[in-house]
This record gives sequence, C-alpha cells and structure tokens, in this order.
Amino acid sequence: MPVVNIQPGRFRSPADLKTEVWSSSICDCCDDMKICCFGFWCPCCLICQISTDFGECFCLPLLDIFTNCVPAGSLALLSTMRERYRIQGTICNDCLLVTCCTPCARCQMARELKLRQRTLVNVTSSVQMNMHPPQAFSHP
Repeated sequence: MPVVNIQPGRFRSPADLKTEVWSSSICDCCDDMKICCFGFWCPCCLICQISTDFGECFCLPLLDIFTNCVPAGSLALLSTMRERYRIQGTICNDCLLVTCCTPCARCQMARELKLRQRTLVNVTSSVQMNMHPPQAFSHP
C-alpha cells in the first residue's frame, strides 16, 4: 500500500492576499477635520453615512445601539471594508478597534472610503470625458 508523505496544503490565490494598508492611521483624525468634527458632533450620522456610501443598508449601524459590548454594525462595516479593499488585519484587531476606539475607527473608515471613492470618480470621469455623444440625425 502506498504511503503519502506530502499532505496537501491550503492554496491561496493572489487575489486572496491582503497587500494593502489603511490610507491613514487610527489616530490621524485631524487629517480630515470635516470628518473629525462630523464624527465628534454627530457620530450616529457619520456611521450611517459610511454605511450608505459603502453600499450597505442605512440602518446597519443601528445594531450598535442594541449590542452590549461590541458595536456590531461598526464591526461589520470595518471588517467588510478591510476585506473588500484587501487591507491587512484580522477580525480580532477589528473587534478591538471598534470596541475601544469606536469614534477613531469610524473616522478611519470614513477617510478610507472618501479616498477610495475619489479615486474611483477620477477614473470614471476621465473615461466619460473622452466619450462623444452619438449623432442621431445628420443634416445635409
């Protein structure tokens, strides 16, 4: 009977690798004073705006109100954002950040989303500017 010496390992495709880092640190709240003030004066509005801009339900952050320890809505947004943008980190770090530094974590998500959306808008706007509208009728 043949003996297997090498066991199959877990395959990770290049798309699964997390090579990115956050565009700003958790403590860089003053990098964008508008987001910082919005997060300080109206944190519920900020997290609902982040959720909407990220393409999630506006009401997702309301889970934060109904959870005792860990703000579940903020944790869901942070970990999903990290996975979507392939940012390095773990769910354990995400949990620690949103539990101990909720306002800072929300501001970091807002800054990251603002940067990513601005990059997306610049790419799409340059493509749209090069397009010419079709001529429906030609005049003799």
